[in-house]
Amino acid sequence: MFKSPFQEAKTLSIQDRIQSSEIIFVSDFFVEDYSGGAELTTEALIESSSFKVCKIRSSELTMEALSSGVSKYWIFTNFAGMNKELIPAIIANLKYSIVEYDFKYCIYRSPKKHLAHTGEICDCHDQMVGKMVSAFFHGSESLFWMSDNQKKVYELHFPFLAQKKSIVLSSIFSRLFFETISKLDTESKNEKYLIVGSESWIKGVDDSIEYCKKNSLDYEVVSGVTHSQILEKMAKSKGLVFLPRGGDTCPRTVIEAKVLGCDLILNENVLHKDEEWFASDSIRDTVDWIMTGTTRFWEEINRSATRQPTISGYTTTLNCIRQNYPFQACIESLLGFCDQVVVVDGGSDDGTIEEVRKLSEKDERIILHVQERDWESKRFAVFDGLQKALARALCTGEFCWQQDSDEVVHEKDYSKVKDLVRQLPKSMDLIALPVLEFWGRKGKIRLDVNPWKWRLSRNRPHITHGIPAKLRVFDKDGMLYSKPGSDGCDYVRSDNYEPIPFVNFYTQEIHEIREKAVNGDTGALETYKGWLQQTASSLPCIIHYSWYDIERKIRTYKNYWSTHWQSLYDITQEDTVENNMFFDKKWADVTEKDITKLALELEDKMGGWIFHSKVDFSRPTPSIEVADNIHPSSISIWRSGK
Repeated sequence: MFKSPFQEAKTLSIQDRIQSSEIIFVSDFFVEDYSGGAELTTEALIESSSFKVCKIRSSELTMEALSSGVSKYWIFTNFAGMNKELIPAIIANLKYSIVEYDFKYCIYRSPKKHLAHTGEICDCHDQMVGKMVSAFFHGSESLFWMSDNQKKVYELHFPFLAQKKSIVLSSIFSRLFFETISKLDTESKNEKYLIVGSESWIKGVDDSIEYCKKNSLDYEVVSGVTHSQILEKMAKSKGLVFLPRGGDTCPRTVIEAKVLGCDLILNENVLHKDEEWFASDSIRDTVDWIMTGTTRFWEEINRSATRQPTISGYTTTLNCIRQNYPFQACIESLLGFCDQVVVVDGGSDDGTIEEVRKLSEKDERIILHVQERDWESKRFAVFDGLQKALARALCTGEFCWQQDSDEVVHEKDYSKVKDLVRQLPKSMDLIALPVLEFWGRKGKIRLDVNPWKWRLSRNRPHITHGIPAKLRVFDKDGMLYSKPGSDGCDYVRSDNYEPIPFVNFYTQEIHEIREKAVNGDTGALETYKGWLQQTASSLPCIIHYSWYDIERKIRTYKNYWSTHWQSLYDITQEDTVENNMFFDKKWADVTEKDITKLALELEDKMGGWIFHSKVDFSRPTPSIEVADNIHPSSISIWRSGK
C-alpha cells in the first residue's frame, strides 16, 4: 500500500538520510513494520507533507544522528524503543514536536492498565518515568493530542504543560481511506454488531462480547482480515461495540464505524466520544473534522519550524554627540533585525537623549530609558556594566543582541542574524561573533586585536552583565571594583557572578595563525585574511568604529580612559612620561597639534597598536585592506562628517 523509504535508503546511513531531509519523524514502528492505529495516523501525516520527510525508527537513534540533524525539525511519536539517555540532548539541542498517542508517562502507557495489573493507583507521574516524559514534552515546540480528555489528564498531572502550544489532532486518515469508503455501499445494512478482535488488554474484546450476549445482540468478532475487509464489513453492519478497559485516546475504528453509518455502543473509556466533532448527529461534521486533520497538523509544524524568534537589541549611550560616536547608525542597524531596541542613556547633556527620542518617535520599537549616574563617583567605571545590565533587563525578546554605540551591523547581515537565532541549538545560551575593527580612515582592518566579541544570547533571567566572581573586590568604603581581567561588562550569572559559558567560532589554531601574521609572517597573513573573509561572509559581523578616527580616540585616552581604568581597577596612575603610552611627555603637556600629528602617523605607518606599551614605529603592525563598500549604509552620514 505504501512505498517503503527504508528500501530506498538501505545504502544510505541514518546521517545521510537526515541531512537530505527537512522533517524527521521518529517512531518505534512505521506502517512498513506494523499497521496499528498510531502507525496509520503517522503515515497519513507523512503522506500529506509538503516537506521532504525522513523516517527514523526510535531504536536507531544515536547521538551522532541527533548531531547531524540539529538544524532540522523533528517529530517524535511513539518512542518506547529510544535510548532515554538521549532525551536531555534532544531537549537541549533540537526543535521538535510530539504526537502523543497514549499515556507515556505511565510505565503501562495506561493508568487503568497500571491499576488492573498491579492493583495500585498509577503514580508514575511522580516517578522518574513521569518526570522524564514530562520534561521531554515541556521541551517541545508544540504538542499534539489524540483527544481533549487525554490532554486534560496530562495537564492534571503536569500543570506546566498547559502553557505549551497544544493542538487536539485526533486520529488522521489517508487519502486512500476516503477513496475507499466513498466506494462502499452503506445503504444495505444487516443486523450484526461488529467487535474488532484484538489481543490487547485495553481494547476490552471480552467485555464487548459479554455485553452483546447480555443484551441479546447479533454480533461478529472480526480478526485476521485486512483493513479494507474490516471497512467493507462495517459498511454492511448495523453497529459497532467497543468497550475498552482503559482510556483509549482516539480509536480510529470507532471513527471509521461512525463515518460508515454504524450505531455505536461505547463506554467512557473512548476518550473522544463526547467531543463536538464526533458527538454530533451529523456524519458530515465528523468527516469534515477528520479531513482537516492534516491541515491542522502541518500548519502548526510549519509555524513551529519556520517561526522567527523575537530579538531585542540593546545599547547604552552617554554624550555620544560630544564623543562623535555613530550612535544613530548603531540604533538604525539594530532596527534592521530586532523586534525591540532598548537604549539606556546615562544622563547625556549634549543632545544625545533628544536625538534618540526623535528616533523613538519615528519607530515605536525603540525604548529609551534614562538612568542617570554619578559619573564623578570614585567607582564610576563600574556603572558601564550596570547600564548594560539594566538595558538587558528591559529586553523582552527571546534573544538579546548587545551592541556598543560605536558598533554597526551591515545591512547584508540582517538576514544572517535572523537565520542564526532560528537555527541556534537550544543548549547555546551565549555565542561570540566576528568583529571587524577599523584602524584609521584608509580601510584598514586590525589584526592585533581578537576578532570576536560576546554578542548574541538567549534572554535567560540569570544572564546579566558585571564583574566575574573571581575578580570582584570591594574597597574600604564597600564600593565594588575589579581586579585586572574584566572590563566590568562580562556576561555573568545574576545569582553568583560566575561567567556564562559561551560558544566561539574563533579557534586556537586560528589564533596562532593570527599571532604569526601580527609578527610578520606573510603566509600566515594570507591564510588569516582568507579565513576572516570567509567567516565574515558566513556569520553576522559587527563593524567597530572605535579606532576609525584615531585622533578622536587619542583624545578620549587623554580625557577619559586613563581615569576609567583607575576607577575600575583601583589603581593610581600619575601623569608621568613613563605612564603615557602615546607620547614621550605627560598628558598635561600634550597639545592638539601633537594629537593630530600622532594620529596621522599611526594611520599611515601602523595597522594597529595595543597601548599596553609605548607606540614603536620601528615595529609596524600589519593590517588587512578592505574596499569602501564594507561600510554599512546607515553610517554614511556619520562618515561624511569626517
